[in-house]
Amino acid sequence: MPSQLKIDVSSGLISPARQSASCNSDARPDGCDPQLIVVHGISLPPGQFGGAEIESLFTNCLDWDAHPYFDEIRGIEVSAHLLIRRDGELIQFVPLTQRAWHAGESYFRGRSRCNDFSIGIELEGDDDTPYDDRQYEVLREVLNALLNSYPDITSREIAAHSDISPGRKTDPGPAFDWLRLYDGIR
Repeated sequence: MPSQLKIDVSSGLISPARQSASCNSDARPDGCDPQLIVVHGISLPPGQFGGAEIESLFTNCLDWDAHPYFDEIRGIEVSAHLLIRRDGELIQFVPLTQRAWHAGESYFRGRSRCNDFSIGIELEGDDDTPYDDRQYEVLREVLNALLNSYPDITSREIAAHSDISPGRKTDPGPAFDWLRLYDGIR
């Protein structure tokens, strides 16, 4: 069955993703097209799912006083290109043509500053809770659309946040089933 996702390479927008613009982004360096996909896991507060906190964080609208954990991250400015909620909803925060602020200090095959040349995909989840079937379905569809739209990216250029920031990050964690994901990628 053909993918229903469409990527407009010139605008960097994916349809039918819900658009929720984040100002936590900027221009990619000249001549730096996407060459890497980074898979993340996020829950806010940690271990809680289904709330508006992730979207609020990425759009600088998080109420820092709403939960004690938020003091630990108070004031950070982060984003991702995409978020896949546990129910499979796809939200786009940053056009793929722009640099999202998702990877932090990072390295991939000898190159630093992975934000410059990567697409960041957040999955609503944590290291210990199995990801939802709907998330795998949507992630596979997104990855296949990206691989078809960006010839410099192959399945060998899909990495975990923990792979590009070892010792600093653990996501998407041991609960993420990489073999299950790769079974559905063309």
